[in-house]
Amino acid sequence: MSKDVKSVIGEFHQVVNMTPKELETWLDTDESQTVGQKDGDDESIGHKSGQRIIQLLQKKDDYTDDDLSHMKKVVSYVRRHMAQRPSGDLEHTRWYYSLKNWGHDPLK
Repeated sequence: MSKDVKSVIGEFHQVVNMTPKELETWLDTDESQTVGQKDGDDESIGHKSGQRIIQLLQKKDDYTDDDLSHMKKVVSYVRRHMAQRPSGDLEHTRWYYSLKNWGHDPLK
């Protein structure tokens, strides 16, 4: 495994701080369904990403190029949105809900 691939996997596991079970439970909530851009269907891009993240977390290795590409997308999304952290109570914000859809609970 190349150094770059190891780096991508490491960064992914660093920003995704929810377990597959925590993420699965979150994605079943009404709050999870209320945020994100829709891409022509009823499920938002972030919600779909959350489903994919669960699969990636359950893999131990043997990642495909598509898996690694999605991991990079997750890392980029989480870092970009963490830089836009709003002030005040975060727990009931669209910002918080959206990050959780992408596997990152900023209140952890």
